[in-house]
Amino acid sequence: VPMFSHARYRREEILAGLDWAGSTRSARGHATGVVWAEATRTDALLVNLRKSEADFSPSTMYRDYAVAPDLFHWESQNTTRVDSPAGHRYLNHTAGGTHVLLFVRERPTDELGAVPFLCLGPVSYVDHRGERPIAITWQLARRMPGEVFQQASVVAR
Repeated sequence: VPMFSHARYRREEILAGLDWAGSTRSARGHATGVVWAEATRTDALLVNLRKSEADFSPSTMYRDYAVAPDLFHWESQNTTRVDSPAGHRYLNHTAGGTHVLLFVRERPTDELGAVPFLCLGPVSYVDHRGERPIAITWQLARRMPGEVFQQASVVAR
């Protein structure tokens, strides 16, 4: 996947980089926070750290936050079960030969429009709890920058 950790990307760039969007499939209109790109065998987790009732429904106010500079707590979509195809991919990605990339941004928009995501890079499964949603702790391959850790950990308080 031609993306660099700690670089910023718009949603359309992420989808194109994963080979999910291109000349035969448009990135326009893709609004979910998870992308499964079969071509690159990659799940991209697109996280908004600060969620407001104006931008998110009560069922999508997931608790996503940094636990440590190299650990991130993420909640799957609220319909995802442990035994679903997506649940299996998340929890068994190493054995299944798939990849998970984490992208974060503080909020969806600012005064200039859509805010790009910061690519935190590849993550590895550590543990999980529950389902619908599944609460997963991910280990980052590269520690997040200090200011991003501060923003992402404040959300949990």
